[in-house]
Amino acid sequence: MKLFSLALYLLASVSVVQAETLMITPTEITEWKAVQARVESRDIVPARARIGGVIEELTISEGDLVTAGQQLGLVKDDKIAFQIAALDAQLAAFAAQLETAEAELERGETLVSQGVVTRQRLAQLSTDVEVTRNQIAATKAQRAVLTQQETEGAIVAPADGRVLTVPASRGSVIMPGEPVATIGSGGFFLRLAVPERFAANLQAGAEIRIATAGGEAQGRLAKIYPQIDNGRVIADVEVDKLDTAFVNARILVEVPIGTRTALLAPKDAVVNRHGIDFISVEDHEGERVERTVILGDVQDGDMSGMIEVISGVSAGDKVLLP
Repeated sequence: MKLFSLALYLLASVSVVQAETLMITPTEITEWKAVQARVESRDIVPARARIGGVIEELTISEGDLVTAGQQLGLVKDDKIAFQIAALDAQLAAFAAQLETAEAELERGETLVSQGVVTRQRLAQLSTDVEVTRNQIAATKAQRAVLTQQETEGAIVAPADGRVLTVPASRGSVIMPGEPVATIGSGGFFLRLAVPERFAANLQAGAEIRIATAGGEAQGRLAKIYPQIDNGRVIADVEVDKLDTAFVNARILVEVPIGTRTALLAPKDAVVNRHGIDFISVEDHEGERVERTVILGDVQDGDMSGMIEVISGVSAGDKVLLP
């Protein structure tokens, strides 16, 4: 009976050991490449001055948020006011000429009925009135153009966004079309450059790991540009709630560049003693054997809880779980 009880105990022990083993098999894992990415705005649009002159007002600075149509500053050209004043004087002169021409025409109509003035002279007086009226209309049109130019001294934001640079300053003289500020609009994203040898492994929509101050975040490879720049492939990454306080800030990201075969073991099965890692495996006779191993990276995602074993075990080994 003692021998029978001992045999049952040994059989139960073997079954427990078998139930707590995990066979190591080659597994496909994603290989990641760490690169630096920059926070960039999707569009960079300049807020330009439509007329030349002196900047009298400038109400923005770098980092301000602006909306489309918001006035950012004011450019004034004194010559426009002088030209408007000159046209006003011409209009006053033309008004006097018109008054005189209309009086001459009225007198000519009276004299024609009396036979004193010919109808040819009357036609000439009528023409003088029409010419004067046309001169007044043309002068008013020129004045309207100058008035419109005067209103175009207001510098407005072309789109919603954040002010990136303000190269001009109050009191400076600028030319028509010269940018007063540059605005980053259209949203922000990460732009990264990957060595061209990994170009074939990049896929749009792939998940990207991003290192942030609050921990690791996730992004998506939104666009891959076909033109290679200086031996690197340029790509854009979309990130939810991206910190845009600093444009062109560099952020460490990890990009999937392919897959490879690796041996994975449960992280809990690793024991560290005196700085050396050990994993217990079951040998051919079913006994427990400790092997010294060199470990790689801890896996995440679907392989969470597993760690790569670079050396020390082989495919087919049965790892004893704790």
